[in-house]
Amino acid sequence: MTAPRTPRKAFGRLSLPERNYVAEALRTETVGGVLLLIAAVTALVWANIPALSDSYESVSNFHFGPEALGLDLSVAHWAADGLLAIFFFVAGIELKRELVAGDLKDPKAAALPVVAALCGMAVPALVYTVTATAGGGSLAGWAVPTATDIAFALAVLAVIGTSLPSALRAFLLTLAVVDDLFAILIIAVFFTESLNFAALGGAVVGLGVFWLLLRKGVRGWYVYVPLGLVIWGLMYNSGVHATIAGVAMGLMLRCHTREGEQHSPGQHIEHLVRPLSAGLAVPLFALFSAGVALSGGALADVFTKPETLGVVLGLVVGKTLGIFGGTWLTARFTRASLSDDLEWADVFAVATLAGIGFTVSLLIGELAFEGDAAMTGQVKAAVLTGSLMAALLATVLLKVRNAKYRRMTEAEERDEDLSGIPDIYEEDDPAYHLRMAAIHEKKAAEHRRLAQEKTQERHGLAEVTGGAGDEGDRPA
Repeated sequence: MTAPRTPRKAFGRLSLPERNYVAEALRTETVGGVLLLIAAVTALVWANIPALSDSYESVSNFHFGPEALGLDLSVAHWAADGLLAIFFFVAGIELKRELVAGDLKDPKAAALPVVAALCGMAVPALVYTVTATAGGGSLAGWAVPTATDIAFALAVLAVIGTSLPSALRAFLLTLAVVDDLFAILIIAVFFTESLNFAALGGAVVGLGVFWLLLRKGVRGWYVYVPLGLVIWGLMYNSGVHATIAGVAMGLMLRCHTREGEQHSPGQHIEHLVRPLSAGLAVPLFALFSAGVALSGGALADVFTKPETLGVVLGLVVGKTLGIFGGTWLTARFTRASLSDDLEWADVFAVATLAGIGFTVSLLIGELAFEGDAAMTGQVKAAVLTGSLMAALLATVLLKVRNAKYRRMTEAEERDEDLSGIPDIYEEDDPAYHLRMAAIHEKKAAEHRRLAQEKTQERHGLAEVTGGAGDEGDRPA
């Protein structure tokens, strides 16, 4: 007889190593998200103050770089194609790690975030398409609301002070990794108009050399950084979006540990590069991409033009319903079930965060309406508006659930035996129970001592009171 298969709990407790990895990764992303938020606000202020707006345009459009190599680009272009390659390099490492050591390693465990991410991209695209078609608008921006900005989402969490349990945080991170993968595929497939096969062949050869050096164990940033820059330059000139070079190199890093290694090369490099990505590359991209002119008329146009309305509805409605629906369908038609500690309202609240589409949405908006500056600016305004609306909705819903999240987080972090490891991860360790027994015995001994003292005090008080009464009963 075969043993009955128990249902797998969705959003169940993470293993301790996975929990520590998620905590470290999200800590960096949260700090980067706050910087991203500051950069976006700075860009909006800079671009909308009359005395400064001309300087914003001048700096954004200032060109520099070797023209002979086809790299005489504007500052905004360098930020979008150059700095974002660092962001996508980290995304490639994250994806590789998830595939070999994370939730995506097990197909059964991977089903939930993959289906949720796919639905969270398909439904916004459908919402945009229906809205644009009904209004007679362009379908070119169908991919704009499909992307989620995890750094911005975590910045919202940091600002409102919500403590998500580690399982939901891991779900957000894994969802973002899968989301980034499909966003990369969309950029590579739908926004590559013409190819320079000589440059593309050179980039492929460079990637082959990169892979060979990794397999041979060659070390040294002075080898890989120049090679990476050459691969990036060739990829840019090939017609394929240059950020694809970053993803490809990230995927080539080894992300599993070997005997004697505490961290894999991929994890080590990610630890070094992630602060550069979250703290510099993405905020600078936001600084030179989010600076759109805002006015009452421009904001009104966001809700009247089919393209911009489609972006807003795609982010706010499509993302939330897509991710929540994909998660519910997976739990409904597979053996996965929701953790006993969570309710579907928790999943819905987290799904609203995914409507914050900023970095990649702005990038896709620039690519989708390239050559149409007016529409590009309007779509950027729509991305900002939709992301703000999703952030406000998420804030309200998460505040409502915040007390429950706090209790769950406290349970995850409780360490009564002071071992440095949360108690919840030591329940199967006999030594933990012996330590807890000693602690309780010590507390019991203290309580017995206090009980004895209180009893003696009470008896002494009774004797004193009784003596006073006898003296008072004597005849005068």
